[in-house]
Amino acid sequence: MISKVIAILLYLAVVMYLGYKGWKTTQRPTDYMLAGRRMSPWVMALSYGATFVSTSAIVGFGGAAGLFGFPLLWLTFLTIFVGVFIAMVGFGKRTRRMGLSLNSHTFPELLGRRYRSSFIQRFAGGIIFLFIPIYAAAVLIGISRILEISLGVPYEAALVFMTLLLAAYVITGGLKAVMYTDAFQALIMGMMMLMLLGGTYYMLGGVTEAHSTLASMAHLMPSKLQLGGMEGWTQGARFGTPLWLVIYTTIVYGVGIGVLAQPQLAVRFMTVHSDRELNRAVLVGGIFIPIMTGVAFTVGALSNAVFMEKFGKISIAMAAGNMDKIIPLYIEKIMPPWFAGLFLLGMFAAAMSTLSSQYHVGGTSLSRDIWENIKGREASVAASRFGVAATVLAALIWAWVLPPSVIARATAFFFGLCAASFLPAYLLGLYWKRMTKGAAVISMVGGFATSMFWLLFVHLKEAKVIGLSKALFGVDSLASLAPKGSAMWLMQWVDPNVVALPVAMLLAVGAAYATQTMQREHVELCFENIR
Repeated sequence: MISKVIAILLYLAVVMYLGYKGWKTTQRPTDYMLAGRRMSPWVMALSYGATFVSTSAIVGFGGAAGLFGFPLLWLTFLTIFVGVFIAMVGFGKRTRRMGLSLNSHTFPELLGRRYRSSFIQRFAGGIIFLFIPIYAAAVLIGISRILEISLGVPYEAALVFMTLLLAAYVITGGLKAVMYTDAFQALIMGMMMLMLLGGTYYMLGGVTEAHSTLASMAHLMPSKLQLGGMEGWTQGARFGTPLWLVIYTTIVYGVGIGVLAQPQLAVRFMTVHSDRELNRAVLVGGIFIPIMTGVAFTVGALSNAVFMEKFGKISIAMAAGNMDKIIPLYIEKIMPPWFAGLFLLGMFAAAMSTLSSQYHVGGTSLSRDIWENIKGREASVAASRFGVAATVLAALIWAWVLPPSVIARATAFFFGLCAASFLPAYLLGLYWKRMTKGAAVISMVGGFATSMFWLLFVHLKEAKVIGLSKALFGVDSLASLAPKGSAMWLMQWVDPNVVALPVAMLLAVGAAYATQTMQREHVELCFENIR
């Protein structure tokens, strides 16, 4: 216990120094929001990766892998192909260039200035400010569960401690402090995950033996999961069953595609000086991100074999039904004490890197995209700091009230909502000069409305908890009214993003041809640096 506390204090001393360094060089709004547009490529790439991969990925999705097994590795593939290559090469360069042409400081401001619409900027900023605290709460829950199990700290006390700690340097230091600490924390995270993977395979007798052992345990899959379609941790779920839809539409598709429209990631493209930095960042991100997600999902699945060998129970039984506790319990009960202390630092790093970025983008959305847009004058650094503080408080409240086993679901919800609301307008705005203001408005509002309707009235996991469908129509999901086993009946397990994103894209393309084109001079300004 004492060694863990000492290690944490040393780690925090470094983090606070980096936060102080960011504070000392933060003088203007551009410094606070975009790190002065002079961030080095390796810092940007590590910050991008550390923001993308957090305790929600390691604890939440690692725990989900403990429940569903190796099929979650398809999400690792998407993080490489979509989250790194397409995001940085296909979106990153054009985002950086267009953001420079339009002097944009935030993701909503980029959309607003591309379409010359204050409504778009306020609407996008409102979605981010209102809903990113739910995603931040998922990350906060992850690190708090680790503190609860590793140090014996009461869960509620851990929530408050982490909130105060992060608020101290995010509110003061801005994006420079966030990205400096992200890079430092990413290095810690990478080392811990590689050691975790090696230790797990060693305990199970090597790669082949480990996978063979897990495959032979298929009969131990809980009966409730078998009824939902699961055949085993290596075998996955039967095609078209409810759990197959959960795995591939919510976890793999929802998060894997939703990463392209994440405001806290997109803004990082605007922090580097040239495309050369983005090219260099692809290599760093392409190594770091798959290591983080691949290890978490692999160890999460293999934890079933280790727990069965050591305690005679599978992972979800060890965690008493709360999959958010699978990875923390695995670290505390299976790994040696010295590693548990180091891993705690790695999870501190993962949580702080992502939470700091979430708090920052939520705060700037309130201050610059909503408040400044309404008032018609530039927001001060003090106003941005107030916005961050409001986001921090909202995330703490959500973390306090959300139910168990919620980390992966809350993360997928925000990723999917961003994709449905922003991705068509963002993608077409970067690549299609014919895209119009009216089309962007219709697409964003339509995608958001479709996603929320599906969430409230169709997708069973959320609709049942919220209860609005039950109150108005007498059923937990409108899809349950269809004949059991039919395609419509299965829609209650289909993620909102599967429906909402195509609807938003069709609305964008159709409305673009039906609405008036934008002024040629403005379009040329948007694309002046894009050839």
